[in-house]
Amino acid sequence: MLSVTEPGPNAPCPRPFNLAAHVLAGAQGRADKVALAVLGLSRAERWSYGRLEGAVRGTATGLLQAGFRPGDILLMRLGNRVDFPIAFLGAIAAGLVPVPSSAQLTAPEVAGMIAQIAPAGILLGEGIACPATELPVLDQSRLAGMRDMPPADYHMGDPDRPGYIVFTSGTSGRPRAVVHAHRAIWARRMMISDWYDMGESDRILHAGAFNWTFTLGTGLMDPWTCGATALIPAEGLGPEALPLLLKRHEATLFAAVPGVFRKILQAHPRIDLPRLRHGLTAGETLPEGLREAWKDASGTELHEAFGMSECSTFISSSPQRAARPGYIGAPQPGRRLALLDPDDPTRGPVARGDEGIIAVGRDDPGLMLGYHGAEAETQARLCAGWFLTGDLGCMALDGQIAYRGRVDDMMNAGGYRVSPLEVEQALCDLPGITELAVTDIEVKPGVRVIMAFYTGPAALEEAPLREAAAARLARYKQPRAWHHLPDLPRNPNGKLKRGALRAFREPLDDRQT
Repeated sequence: MLSVTEPGPNAPCPRPFNLAAHVLAGAQGRADKVALAVLGLSRAERWSYGRLEGAVRGTATGLLQAGFRPGDILLMRLGNRVDFPIAFLGAIAAGLVPVPSSAQLTAPEVAGMIAQIAPAGILLGEGIACPATELPVLDQSRLAGMRDMPPADYHMGDPDRPGYIVFTSGTSGRPRAVVHAHRAIWARRMMISDWYDMGESDRILHAGAFNWTFTLGTGLMDPWTCGATALIPAEGLGPEALPLLLKRHEATLFAAVPGVFRKILQAHPRIDLPRLRHGLTAGETLPEGLREAWKDASGTELHEAFGMSECSTFISSSPQRAARPGYIGAPQPGRRLALLDPDDPTRGPVARGDEGIIAVGRDDPGLMLGYHGAEAETQARLCAGWFLTGDLGCMALDGQIAYRGRVDDMMNAGGYRVSPLEVEQALCDLPGITELAVTDIEVKPGVRVIMAFYTGPAALEEAPLREAAAARLARYKQPRAWHHLPDLPRNPNGKLKRGALRAFREPLDDRQT
């Protein structure tokens, strides 16, 4: 039996189509229902569906009046506030192509993004890093003033046209711009039924920031598509406050990366959440011990999902299809998926029980259109009707999949996928360093951090190295420790043996992890 699923064709996306119109389609029938609550310890900021749609469509009007036209790319440099999803959906409603970006990025990193995507303008929040530019820049106050403008009509069109762009790091060392079509939201219906098990009556709390794509999809757009209520913690609240918010605001679903669940358990050995049905986690592998610890403390299950920036999630467990220990779940019903021969993917799927490269059907409605301005890189990921994820897995006879790691050396730091080449290129010219290599290392069960290894005349003080990294890289890309070695491990052909670096172990304090 081969490691492949053939579910048949998906229901076609409606034509004409607009992603924002689909997300907010239910606003007319539930104008007064709470769509979003931003939760503080003493108060909550609430947005009804009617107010939310009005703000989105008013923002669409404002962006068009500012001179932007359908198809224009807008780089979003906004902070962890409700401005972010309103501007994102407002741009899409107007037919523009927004590009979310992490507020942690430095000005040099943003300059590289601008050069790659050539945006027509930038939406800039207060205190967010951005290089000097001659591009039109709309600040936060101007965006806020657009919310009360007359509502724009949704820009309807081909569901296969570009809808938004997200950046992901790649093996080339340069972050790649992933172009998604408007139809990407249509594909997420499979996640709603076969990971979340979410409906209109649910109240889902997502622990992430507004300006993270995981939050944007799982925490906001998907609940609004269902007519559910999205709950987001106010900026500045740590994981230790989440159990109180979950209970006080009667959350029925809770989504976070595994590290957040771990930190909650460190602060709260027992958790009383009578309304919570289950938790949802993605972004990094969920350790089995953490799943069990959460169930012991809360009495609820954690359901894991696996995906990537190019296709969101497509493997998951759910209340209807619980994962067995050692497995991340099964392909969501409707997903065409295969595990291809890792030595030669053109040979096709491997037998069930054998290790293979996880591949998604080229016709998956959630798959990206391609990498912006990088046709060769896009084609390199395609093989005989499949999109190669670059991750390894093993499919059991019942269809469940065990994750076996990455084909390449992509790192995972706190749920973010980071290319080691990107970090190395940013730091390799530091004084006193001859050669530099970085990798992610598991410092305790389920916790991976980036560490740097370098050669040079002598060991260097870490403080200046950390300062240099902070000036050049976002926080999640920065090495947490630096280690001087006589030589970097290499094979007989001179190629770096990154796996040999991962064998290094050294305890880190909580500040570093």
